[in-house]
Amino acid sequence: MPELPEVETIKRSLESRITGLTFSGVDLFTPKVVRFPEPRDFIGSLTGKKVKRVGRRGKYLLIHLAGNLILAVHLRMTGKLVCLPSGTPPSKHTHAVFKLSNGFELHFSDVRRFGRLALLEAGRLETWPGLKNLGVEPLSEDFTRGFLKKELKRRRTKIKALLLDQTFIAGIGNIYADEALHRARISPEKPAASLTPREVARLYRAVREVLEEAIANRGTTFRDYVDGMGESGTNQESLKVYGREGKPCSGCGYPIRRARLGGRSTYFCPECQKSRPIL
Repeated sequence: MPELPEVETIKRSLESRITGLTFSGVDLFTPKVVRFPEPRDFIGSLTGKKVKRVGRRGKYLLIHLAGNLILAVHLRMTGKLVCLPSGTPPSKHTHAVFKLSNGFELHFSDVRRFGRLALLEAGRLETWPGLKNLGVEPLSEDFTRGFLKKELKRRRTKIKALLLDQTFIAGIGNIYADEALHRARISPEKPAASLTPREVARLYRAVREVLEEAIANRGTTFRDYVDGMGESGTNQESLKVYGREGKPCSGCGYPIRRARLGGRSTYFCPECQKSRPIL
């Protein structure tokens, strides 16, 4: 958390508010959240730069600036980037305040301090660690049923682990991997290469559908996530398996089960998502 739908929602909520504005200054309270360049250079290079547009790549928020620069924001588990009126007292866990030319500010906060900021030249974006190896965007034209079928056939790992691999598909995390697999009626333990053509087709549709629906619902909020205006999402009300251990499956009524796969909690319906032996 946040995953693709949450970062996309933050992007959409901020782009109309900050595009065309200029960063008039930066208060950096926790220098270590800046990964590049040095904190002093980060502040100096950012100050005076106009926001051209706001983008996203995987789970990264990308604020494109004049001067061919990009402010890359990775929120990790508990990070927030919220637009607030100038002079709003920073919270206990606010690590940076970006002052805007219209009297508002962007507050970057993070309880667990895993989030990171970087100010990069646009040409360096594709070589930056974490960004350079990202896989296909699942809502892009490059993510097709043919692509998925071809790639799965050469992957021996379990399908849940593969969906979490950011070098394969960018932006999917634990919540939406579980939701997509349940919708596609596929066991999270099934080897990727063993999926039938029908299962591949169902998974392709499910991945796109759960992400699009989550974006329409402005993301999933359990505790920390809010959009760029500080508003919670509502997609948690639509989840079918994630976080619903012991509750009845919406498809068959069987209790949802939770298991540990690859060190991650995995929620699934043992009836709808039966793992049948490979022949």
